[in-house]
Amino acid sequence: MNNDAELFTERTQAIVYGNQTAAISRMLDFDYACGRETPSVAAIVDPGKDGCHKAFFGLREVLLPVHRSIDAAARAHLQADVLVNFASMRSAFATTMEALKSPTIRVVAVIAEGVPERRARVLAATARELGKWIIGPATVGGIKAGCFKIGNAAGTYENIVESKLHRPGSVGFVSKSGGLSNECYNIIARATDGLYEGVAIGGDAWPGSTLLQHILRYERIRAVKIIAALGELGGTGELEIVEALKAGKIKKPLVIWVTGTCSKMFPAGVQFGHAGAKAGSRLETADAKNEALRRAGAVVPASFDGYGEALGKVYAGLVKKGALKPAPDVPAPALPLDFAKALKEGRIRKPTTFITTISNDRKEELEYNNLPITQVVSREIGLGGVIGLLWFKKELPAYARKFLELAMTLTADHGPAVSGAHNAIVAARAGKDVISALVSGLLTIGPRFGGAIDDAARVFKKAQEAGISPEELLRDMKAQDRNIPGIGHRVKSLENPDMRVTLLKEFCRKHFKKTELLDYALEVEKLTTAKRANLILNVDGCIGICFVDLLKSSGCFTKPEVDEIIDLGCLNALFVVSRSIGLIGHIFDQKRLKQPLYRAAYDEIAYMTDA
Repeated sequence: MNNDAELFTERTQAIVYGNQTAAISRMLDFDYACGRETPSVAAIVDPGKDGCHKAFFGLREVLLPVHRSIDAAARAHLQADVLVNFASMRSAFATTMEALKSPTIRVVAVIAEGVPERRARVLAATARELGKWIIGPATVGGIKAGCFKIGNAAGTYENIVESKLHRPGSVGFVSKSGGLSNECYNIIARATDGLYEGVAIGGDAWPGSTLLQHILRYERIRAVKIIAALGELGGTGELEIVEALKAGKIKKPLVIWVTGTCSKMFPAGVQFGHAGAKAGSRLETADAKNEALRRAGAVVPASFDGYGEALGKVYAGLVKKGALKPAPDVPAPALPLDFAKALKEGRIRKPTTFITTISNDRKEELEYNNLPITQVVSREIGLGGVIGLLWFKKELPAYARKFLELAMTLTADHGPAVSGAHNAIVAARAGKDVISALVSGLLTIGPRFGGAIDDAARVFKKAQEAGISPEELLRDMKAQDRNIPGIGHRVKSLENPDMRVTLLKEFCRKHFKKTELLDYALEVEKLTTAKRANLILNVDGCIGICFVDLLKSSGCFTKPEVDEIIDLGCLNALFVVSRSIGLIGHIFDQKRLKQPLYRAAYDEIAYMTDA
């Protein structure tokens, strides 16, 4: 292990693996509580992406660089010596090994549960060999009071302030349990002058670092006057502490409790929560370990209920002897209330930028003039009905349904917030005529808005006709560093499906002779959703793919004609026509309401001229 006992300082910066914006915000809020001058997060690693992430650092906003790999982030931020690894259990091993091999990374916190035991042991051995530290796997992380915290460790800002974690105390704490760590931080704050540092090593059977290793580290830190620990039944980690006590390696007062004394009330072999919380012999039971620790000289309460009292007695004794000077209480700054939260709670009001009365894309499903999209289809309103709803706000008589009409119905509008509608509204409010305002919106249609229909049709058709398996398609796209067009949704997922896609699939399977390309795309979707639930076949992709099935199965088009129709961009034109219905509706809506010239408010713009 590294000879430096301190893992973190007030200058420590971390690289966060995974786009965990909530955890990053909590880390930065803790920085604000501690009065740090620089953010504790140096960069984010989000594979396949780069750019920057905007986040609050106290009262101001900062840009955090986003890199595609750990290596790129480490090379760009040499001062960052901690990696907070939010990778899944499938990739936690590879990413942690990559971080350990980086010369600048010294500490890796592995959050994932379920890392295979053999791999966890390899990680621990590698860290020892390289003189580095691993916290986890299956950890919530750790915190050094007044300096630095890992991810979601210590909970909310309110809990941090209540537990006095915004300034350092005198107690070094280590635990297997992350949840109980948060409770113990509060107990420590009530019984002593507070926490100096706390670490949750994780509840797996083979953690990257042990209770004893952290206890011995606290033994070497002068500011730590009391060592507190929390073990649990299962394993022999606490027995290593017993031997260290007997050998005189632990000289500071050690207050420790091993949870799981109730296990004797249950059948042998029952596992309690953590993977490692299972006693294989009497020596691994909580009662046996508590008794052994007590005999070796540790302060062991009669139960967890007495943990705080035991800490208080040790603390009071050290203060009385003059061996410990209590840390002064320092008030923590009040955390500014986020605008979105304050608005949701009804504590502030803000004028809207513009008004729409024809559609609503914020509810559970899309609505046209207060009519849910499923009713637009089930009541056979059709394209004429959609034009009436969005342009004239009237429900028109129904007419015969066709696939193209259904596709245009489902894509006619998606609210005022998308780029095309926004441009058309702004132009209309500037007094431009309908055609000019419509063109302003249509010019936004392209690769990032609507273009996925064309791209999905081409990519899936080419792969399916070439006999490329879904697995090979994924590998090919990954090798080209390209996203699969038509796959993925910001909000919808397997658990929260997009009704538009559901309706399209049902229509095609009922009316088409064959749905070969749709079936192929759904096989691809099975592979992508196995990685992430929102990597579903989206409405743009579904329209493009089903349109190809329609052309090929109708018997009206030769293969060259099918290819030509797709190459000419007919699918994109279908989107242009359908979306024009909504754009014109928004233009009429603004003119009817006599909305004034639009100008963006200053508070909607982040002025970062020094970035």
